[in-house]
Amino acid sequence: MIAVADDWRDFELIDAGDGEKLERWGPYVLRRPDPQAIWPPVTGDPRWNDPDGHYHRSSSGGGKWEFRRPLPERWQIGYGGLRFYIRPTGFKHTGLFPEQAANWRWIMDRIAGAGRPVRVLNLFAYTGGATLAAAAAGAEVCHVDAAKGMVQWARDNAALSGLSNAPIRWITDDVFKFVRREERRGRRYDAIIMDPPAYGRGPEGEMWKLEQHLGPFLELCARVLSDKPLFVLVNTYTAGLSPTALANLLHLSFWRHWGGDCECGEIGLPVGRTGLILPCGVSGRWTCGG
Repeated sequence: MIAVADDWRDFELIDAGDGEKLERWGPYVLRRPDPQAIWPPVTGDPRWNDPDGHYHRSSSGGGKWEFRRPLPERWQIGYGGLRFYIRPTGFKHTGLFPEQAANWRWIMDRIAGAGRPVRVLNLFAYTGGATLAAAAAGAEVCHVDAAKGMVQWARDNAALSGLSNAPIRWITDDVFKFVRREERRGRRYDAIIMDPPAYGRGPEGEMWKLEQHLGPFLELCARVLSDKPLFVLVNTYTAGLSPTALANLLHLSFWRHWGGDCECGEIGLPVGRTGLILPCGVSGRWTCGG
């Protein structure tokens, strides 16, 4: 399976190659590193040499932005009825992963097709793309992230998208601690979405290491699913986690209890009109058979 986010209007992956990518975010063109772009650039687009912003990787780690023209502190782009603030950050990111639109479509289709009220738990929820997709499809959503700034960014995106009054709970917390408390409270969810990092720390220094903690965390999440769960979606950008390994984890945590279907594979972005696809991570989707 490879799911391609190929229906953007405000975003475009113009070209990719030699470890970098050239992107249009609304009216602005950014050039950023991407280790998956191991082939040479193919379009010869002149904007490679004159982007609005260019993130230079440092040989000692990290890097910095070079802006050739003044950019606003943040600006907006839209996907369907959803809108997002874009802002270049100190770690090369912009506050949005556009390839996730392939998952947003899937989330919205599952919720709209359920024919019943759906309660969604979104963990490691970042700036809220999946939260907004679920809420726009009619779900009640609990959005959880350990970074207060990211939760506020997500709330700002919700306001932009006309979802300020949608039934969304905004939680800043360590996800492990939060899910354990939800289990004790008896609160249950019909769908769980998560985008765990390779490494991370919670608000009080709690350590997260994907290869060590994802399996036990999925088992914990299984205990807060409702009696009639709808789906679980796990997305990861960890290069060392293969689709097969993720499928095994989903099988052990969910399929063996509820049956259903499990599909795992890459997500990606089309590279201009070249016919190439830039791989951008791995997603696992479990849907209940009941």
